[in-house]
Amino acid sequence: MKIIPAIDLMNGQVVRLYRGDPKQKTVYDNDPVKVAKKWEADGADMLHIVDLDATLGIGSNFHVIKKILDETSIPIEVAGGLRDESIILDMVKISSRVVLGTLAFKDKALLKKLLMSLGSQKIVISVDHKDGEIVIHGWQDKTGIELIESIKEFLEMGFTEFLLTNVNRDGTMQGPDLEFLEQACNFSNAHIIASGGISNIDDIKDVKEKNAFGVILGKALYENKISIGDAKLV
Repeated sequence: MKIIPAIDLMNGQVVRLYRGDPKQKTVYDNDPVKVAKKWEADGADMLHIVDLDATLGIGSNFHVIKKILDETSIPIEVAGGLRDESIILDMVKISSRVVLGTLAFKDKALLKKLLMSLGSQKIVISVDHKDGEIVIHGWQDKTGIELIESIKEFLEMGFTEFLLTNVNRDGTMQGPDLEFLEQACNFSNAHIIASGGISNIDDIKDVKEKNAFGVILGKALYENKISIGDAKLV
């Protein structure tokens, strides 16, 4: 199972939000490049970088992301506000893969076009949900779309990589959502990255037992409740 630290960016700083609420923000570092290098040195399998300003439509951290990519060598997936074809193609050129959420649900024609040109390994579908209902636009908008059915549809389209986040668990350190994770991991051809709620080693063991492809480490990592080294031993 891949151990994947998250680096959430807002105004050039490394932050964490509570349940995706920008009003409940904690700043952990003013030097994202330093943080990325630390997680790389600690043995992370991949980095998950989120541009929260782009997600919320209030700015961009593209220059910071590019600097991280220039100064690290491990795989990096980039998420946040990737809703325009040209921006997505620019990001794919410099990163390992891109994470698409809102666009995946709002523009299936463009999504299919991107799949044809980039291939399934370059695109991660972000299935963010609140207790089984997909949410988009920075987790602000409900869709009425059911999580498991959406994964099934994307698999039929040819996608294999998914980022699964229960928004109600994100940033809470209240434990992962194992119920929906198990349902998602039951699809034999889906690589599911679990995100949200991780607080300790036992949580990581629980996620691994569900056959997740990877796990995102956020708040628990930044608050020293867990280390990458320990997580990799699970």
